[in-house]
Amino acid sequence: MIRFAVQGLLARKLRSALTAIGVVLGVALISGTYVLTDSITSAFDSIFTENYKNTDAAITGKTAFDAAEDGTVTAPPFDAGLLTQVRELPEVGAAGGAVAGEAQLIGKDRKAIVFGGAPNLAFSVDPALPQFNSLTLVSGAWPAPGEVVIDTHSAQEKGFAAGDSIGVQARGPAEQMRISGLVEFGAVSSIGGATLAGFELGTAQRLLDKSGKLDQILIAKKDGTSEQQLLDAVRPILPEATQVRSAEDQAAEDAAGTSGFLSFLQTFLLVFGGIALFVGSFVIANSLSITIAQRTREFATLRTLGASRRQILGTVVLEALVTGLVSAVVGLFLGLAIATGLFKLFDAVGFTLPNNGLVFQTRTIIVALVVGVLVTVLASLRPAWRATRVPPIAAVREGATLAPGRLHRYRPLGAALLAVVGIALVLTGLFVDGLSTTTLLSLLGAGVLLLFIGIALFSARLVRPLAAVSDPVARWAVVVLTAIAWPFFLFPLWLVRRLLGRPAEFPRVLPDGPAVAIGGQNSRRDPHRTASTAAALMIGLALVTLVATLGAGIIKPFEQAVDGIFSADYAITAQNNFSPLPPTVAAAVAEVPAVESQTSVRGGQAKAFDKTITITAVDAEAPSLLTFDWRSGSQASLGELGADGAIVDAEYADTHALSQGSRFAMETATGKVLQLQVRGVFRPPAGGSPFGNVTISTETFDSTTSQPLNIYTFVNMRGGVTAENTAALDSALSTFPNAKAMTREAFKKAQTDNVKSILNVLYVLLALSVLVSLFGIVNTLVLTVFERTRELGMLRAIGLTRLQVKRMIRQESVITALIGAVIGIVLGLVLASLLASRLDEITFTIPAGQLVIFAVVSVVVGIFAAIWPARRAAKLNPLEALQYE
Repeated sequence: MIRFAVQGLLARKLRSALTAIGVVLGVALISGTYVLTDSITSAFDSIFTENYKNTDAAITGKTAFDAAEDGTVTAPPFDAGLLTQVRELPEVGAAGGAVAGEAQLIGKDRKAIVFGGAPNLAFSVDPALPQFNSLTLVSGAWPAPGEVVIDTHSAQEKGFAAGDSIGVQARGPAEQMRISGLVEFGAVSSIGGATLAGFELGTAQRLLDKSGKLDQILIAKKDGTSEQQLLDAVRPILPEATQVRSAEDQAAEDAAGTSGFLSFLQTFLLVFGGIALFVGSFVIANSLSITIAQRTREFATLRTLGASRRQILGTVVLEALVTGLVSAVVGLFLGLAIATGLFKLFDAVGFTLPNNGLVFQTRTIIVALVVGVLVTVLASLRPAWRATRVPPIAAVREGATLAPGRLHRYRPLGAALLAVVGIALVLTGLFVDGLSTTTLLSLLGAGVLLLFIGIALFSARLVRPLAAVSDPVARWAVVVLTAIAWPFFLFPLWLVRRLLGRPAEFPRVLPDGPAVAIGGQNSRRDPHRTASTAAALMIGLALVTLVATLGAGIIKPFEQAVDGIFSADYAITAQNNFSPLPPTVAAAVAEVPAVESQTSVRGGQAKAFDKTITITAVDAEAPSLLTFDWRSGSQASLGELGADGAIVDAEYADTHALSQGSRFAMETATGKVLQLQVRGVFRPPAGGSPFGNVTISTETFDSTTSQPLNIYTFVNMRGGVTAENTAALDSALSTFPNAKAMTREAFKKAQTDNVKSILNVLYVLLALSVLVSLFGIVNTLVLTVFERTRELGMLRAIGLTRLQVKRMIRQESVITALIGAVIGIVLGLVLASLLASRLDEITFTIPAGQLVIFAVVSVVVGIFAAIWPARRAAKLNPLEALQYE
């Protein structure tokens, strides 16, 4: 029986390959995800390890609490005099101090040099202590005062060389510096698009506004001194807000900020791999069901020859096992290409990641093989069980088919119950308060899974009415698409074939009545098969619709929020629309004569009621440029915050029983505790707000924060938005190439473009499941052609042309795709409406234009899926087809 199963697979190589494609693509995404995240992790580990080579301990600043990595809070610098004290310790062999921050390199086009969304790193370099230097000098020399070294990648991409002059902008306006040399970072092949700017210590301190300060001291112990002895010697001399760690612990601490992100990225991508496998499982189950139905006489003959039901079951499962194993191996190595493609995809949307070569771990191999085989075998169990019910007498019956099982009549009820349970789990996850994140995601995942399975099983009852409605839609959709393609593809192809002397029918645009009528009837002939085939596309389009609807639901409230809060003429933001800017940018804008009023929103973090929160700060000009929806307090409250005033959002006030006049304590990142009084409570708009849980005055914020940064600056100009005012602002910002001035409409577009970029990544990842469903339709149609060989021979014999056969197959394919699209789009809208009803930030908005595009795409999927099966059907010899067994 084992030999029989293997020989059967070899005899049906085409069917097996088409069945395996879903598993191959799903496993490839899982394998690619692990390769991608392992490669990024390896690159980051190399970067952080390189930072502390030849180092035994590191002294750094310390925030009063653990702050989120959002760029608004950094560890405070400390007095540079500590370096002298450290060097005097007998346990210290060498010690070097450094500062670090961000600085923009300015290209020859006077624009900031940015590669994707990667950071622009600035730091001091001390060539006198090469053991602490993680840079490799490729050409030129180390920087003298007023000079800079830059990375080779930036130099090559922007046409710079050692000796050239380049603009550098850090905390102040851009200034020209001589490039003394070009450097690379250790042994890492790619640092993810980050630009590097290295300076002599004094220059770095001046540029980064840290004169007389240090961010870090690296220490090497003397021979004969243990690491613990070194740490014990350093700790007594440390001032407040500083700490010392071993080099290994400091590297791990630096890496901690990336490990959480990488864990999220890995889970995020694995979800899409799971979706592709889930869709692939439908393709496998459907393909095996059709194949087993076609092999009824074959299995009956085996039963007649003495094969037991267990042997029949084992044969089908063994075929699935071999298919799954081969598919998993192919998908495993295809994952290397997927990982490379993901690197390029993220780079294209401005999310450049470090890379030190692809990493292929043993864990990746094991997981890919196990998942691929397990999914295939599980998907085969139901068809395999059906194969065991083939009676021996079926071997001598012409056209024998499997009788429905005893529980077949309960299938609609069971499917409906699955869908109801799925919806119940989704509602529980969304609307029951107090659930942990793990429980919430588990409920949502399980609920959506059961809902998809239930709808897929129940949809057989919907096939006939949906097919009847879709038939004319498919017919005329194909006509429209054919008319569009006729002058660009169909007619030129026909002309070329005729010129080459090959037979070709003139391409017609109008539908062929008899052919499409038969195709429509075929789509309704076996509702269960059509439903199973459409289910794969249904799942993909349901998720695509969900993403599109949620995206529209995020963008619309955001635009309304901007219109509600943003009452100024212009906004000043970073070129990438989200990085904070130094206050010197706003100061330069204030010098423009036409500026009537200006306010900046500072951003940071603090701790109150034992939790870390986001905070913001505004100045006295805020009431004239920003509009709040007040529950208590007024616009005047914004300008009267003083040293102890605070504005809180309504949700935060309700959580902590705060109201106008209440007092509470808040600890800043530098450790200072502020006693604040609530001057007002505001209701943030549903689309979000730039303001944190607590907003204080700019003066209070700056007095308790090292290196304050602005999230946005808002400006009112004399005369409003005009070309002259825009030019004046652009001129003022010319020394800050990383900043830009935007009108309200431009600001909304820039911010929503970021959301759209994320949606595009989701669409690309979900497209994999749609691709799997396309192969599912191809597979079903190919198997159907085999099954209907004699029927096709009869149709050809009575006069149906090859072109009519192709159109018949195409009509069936397009109707099947439209059925999947209709159910999928409706299901996606239902899921989106449930999420929107739970989340205040999202308004349920139907993206009508995108839904039309999805419907058109489904028609195109149906057309492409039919090409190969239709060609095979058209090539059948009528006489041979009539004799087919």
